[in-house]
Amino acid sequence: MNLLVAIVNYKSAPLAIDCLASLAPQIDDVPGTRVVVVDNASGEAEQLERAVREHGWSRWAQVRGLARNGGFAYGNNEALRPALEGPAAERPRYVLLLNPDTIARPGALRELVAFMDAHPKVGIAGSQLEYPDGEQHHSRYRFPSILGEVEGGLRLGLVSRLLAAHMVAPPLVSHEHPIDWVAGASMIVRREVFDAIGYMDEEYFLYFEEVDFCLRARRAGWPCWYVPRSRVAHLVGRSSGITNMKEPQRRRPRYWFESRRRYFVKNHGRLYALGADLAFALCFGAWRVRRVLQGKPDPDPPRMWSDFVRFNFLGRYAD
Repeated sequence: MNLLVAIVNYKSAPLAIDCLASLAPQIDDVPGTRVVVVDNASGEAEQLERAVREHGWSRWAQVRGLARNGGFAYGNNEALRPALEGPAAERPRYVLLLNPDTIARPGALRELVAFMDAHPKVGIAGSQLEYPDGEQHHSRYRFPSILGEVEGGLRLGLVSRLLAAHMVAPPLVSHEHPIDWVAGASMIVRREVFDAIGYMDEEYFLYFEEVDFCLRARRAGWPCWYVPRSRVAHLVGRSSGITNMKEPQRRRPRYWFESRRRYFVKNHGRLYALGADLAFALCFGAWRVRRVLQGKPDPDPPRMWSDFVRFNFLGRYAD
């Protein structure tokens, strides 16, 4: 096997089927490509299996129903284990994690594999993600940090310019370059990275798992790159419902706060996590006041500041 594409589905079968349809013309672009769709106990495995049969995709695609919904990392790990732990001669050279709410543009698979073939020291690479209308959106990021929380919370021009090197979501570009981490919506990983650091951390239910994975890879000597020649349309937020910046924001669920907390504590310690919490709470609070005083539109999820404070400082999440 050359490339294994893993898609984790949860109550988004029509989107996953459209994703498979976008892959179908590209399968032979990368000989030895296989696709596995795992259903995270949403009851849609049969619907997905029927679609694979009816569209004639059985040669390269298979569906597995899981007994429980363990989250994004868990679902991907379950998709990968049979292949990565099988006979050595049958293990894939690369793994592509692909969201069900994506449409792979022509050549997307070929460009990622070609880049990885040409750069054997790169461990991870991500596609350029875009809205269905072709407008580019963020898919490459810097690792979260205290200074990044200050910049992202305060949103003040002078401060953002001073802290540009710590901005988690840097300005959009269209050239390939190394970056801290890429979105797990379309992320290719060299098999040797799994050999070196293991699977994704299943303690993350959803969000921050790919950040953690890319950081672990970086620490093991496997850098990450952004490859915009590989273009993938992302129906942002259709599967999770919380990230589409073109639509009104939904309230952040508890698991987002839990994942953020785990990332900081696991990778930097409790004291650093507290510093990051204080930085964001104070700076984001200041931004919320300034927004009202200046009559600026409200781009944030409902109750974001109060939920953040309750979860991180009062130990509870108000339902």
